This record gives sequence, C-alpha cells and structure tokens, in this order.
Amino acid sequence: MRFWLLTVFLLFALVQFFQWLKGFALPFPLSILGGALLAIASNYDKGITAFLTVKSTTEKPLHQTAILLEEIQLLEGEKSNLN
Repeated sequence: MRFWLLTVFLLFALVQFFQWLKGFALPFPLSILGGALLAIASNYDKGITAFLTVKSTTEKPLHQTAILLEEIQLLEGEKSNLN
C-alpha cells in the first residue's frame, strides 16, 4: 500500500512540476547569455586560438564548370552554324 501511495504522490509531483515548467520563461537577456555560454561550451575543446588564427587554404575554389562548358559548346555550335 505504501508503494502505491508513493507512486501516486511522485506522479502528481511530476505533473505539477511539468505544468510549472511549461509556463516558465526566462527574460531575453538571460536567454542571450545562455546561448553565448552554450556556444563557448560547445567550442571549448578548440581553444581561443582557433578563433584568432587565420587558416590559409591551398584548395582550389569550387566552380560549376559543367554548366560553363555546356554554354561554351552551345555558343561554339551557334558560331559554326552562322559560317
């Protein structure tokens, strides 16, 4: 019998807690501060030097060469048709 009373009481307390939590809202500045702290915590392993250093990449930038080649072939085809 005590188990059932404890279970019912815990369920009641959880429902009341979730009802309170649903109506709870943080002020806007605290939300911004919380977001900043989450961003810092998620990038903590990179360290501050990762944000201050500039990485140089030797990779070539991506281009849409397939579309450009098709347009050039179309233009060359039109030139040959005019001659």
